[in-house]
Amino acid sequence: MQTERDSRSDRPGPAQPEAETPDERLNRNLDQLLQELRVALPGVQVLFAFLLVVPFNARFGEVTPRERLVYVVALLAAAAASACLIAPSVHHRVLFHQHRKLELVGLANRLALIGMVMLVVAFTAAIALVASFTFSTPVAGFIAAGTAVVFALLWFALAAFLLRRHRRGS
Repeated sequence: MQTERDSRSDRPGPAQPEAETPDERLNRNLDQLLQELRVALPGVQVLFAFLLVVPFNARFGEVTPRERLVYVVALLAAAAASACLIAPSVHHRVLFHQHRKLELVGLANRLALIGMVMLVVAFTAAIALVASFTFSTPVAGFIAAGTAVVFALLWFALAAFLLRRHRRGS
């Protein structure tokens, strides 16, 4: 049976930061970050796996030197995204019970953002590779640029807009 206090905590609404201790806030921030990384990691893992098997495709020998460069950029960006997005979990494990959560949360946030940027680069390069293999180079460039713009707008520009709007309203 839910108490009144339990049902209040289930209600959607603005967070009440004054009710949190600094340790509780850090724990919540770390938990939220790790949950967000659980969403991002499957995408980077699938892309990375795809890129790892591409050279074993019989038609990979037909790619141009430029396409090979785009492939390597996509592969390295996916590897960098994987490293950055997995690092916070590893750091949490290594620093467990070391009373360094404030540093851990700050570093994890920066690595997550860098990992997301690397993921945009990897997705864009992978799409450019597939598009260049399918269409002409100018069309592939247009498709890749469009991909980068969509990711930049949805992932970063929209968040920056909402942040700015919130700060102006405060």
